[in-house]
Amino acid sequence: MLEIRRLRLLRELKIRGTLAAVATALNQSPSSISQQLSQLEREVGVELLRKAGRRVHLTQQAEILVEHTSAVLERLELAESELGASLGTATGILRLAVFQSAALAIMPDALTLLAAEHPQLQVHMTQREPETALYETWARDFDLVIAEQYPGHAAPRHPELDRIHLTGDAIALAVTPGSAIRTLADAADTAWVMEPRGAASRHWAEQACRQAGFEPDVRFETADLQAHIRLIESGNAVALLPNLVWTGRDCTVTLRELPGSPQRTIFTSARRGTARSPALLACRDALQRTAALIG
Repeated sequence: MLEIRRLRLLRELKIRGTLAAVATALNQSPSSISQQLSQLEREVGVELLRKAGRRVHLTQQAEILVEHTSAVLERLELAESELGASLGTATGILRLAVFQSAALAIMPDALTLLAAEHPQLQVHMTQREPETALYETWARDFDLVIAEQYPGHAAPRHPELDRIHLTGDAIALAVTPGSAIRTLADAADTAWVMEPRGAASRHWAEQACRQAGFEPDVRFETADLQAHIRLIESGNAVALLPNLVWTGRDCTVTLRELPGSPQRTIFTSARRGTARSPALLACRDALQRTAALIG
């Protein structure tokens, strides 16, 4: 019988690419990881890893084992989820990844609900960019992710993850109060603040500007939307901001509606094997109720 813990190490190596990354993720030493994978090779009687410089590559036989290991782990998670569902109590630790505006607008009230209704459940929240967080949830670093999708853009898909709609979020052009800018085209000669390259919001904002007939002059880059607001308030930039950033606070800039009234979609994703666990169901319920009040 193959040892599931060693098989999981092989899958982790497939996901993370290096022994050092696997060791960091699992809080073990690289030498321990290497020894266990060598033991797995002896157990199966075939070569599983081949060295290529400082990295190792999985053989065809290793890829076969990884595919079956993923299926086994999913079934085990499903068994744990159904066992927990039979007890009906949300307990333990739930690891949640969330992007900044959702962390500020949705999470405080959702956490208050959970604390009142499920006191034995602990939510450990980490801020992550949605694209990264979806991958890390698939890799089992997180149990649940709050992610976003911009109009005309598809968020990354991972076969083991489900997707449940949470809310829509309107996007508007934000300008300094008193500004003469009325339309997106009017902002062609203005300094812009945007999120760093690689973020879906950045790509969408650049495309919106190009469709309006200009290349934006992006002088400021930051993932912190509170910094975006301060730069707009002070007259140093304009930006495309989601409505969620104003939850719980007064709008201190002037918002101009965009053609077509675009919205980003906010959703939650979890591994299908864990979807019925009381902890996940409780957290998603609190998020849905909070988002409904905001919307």
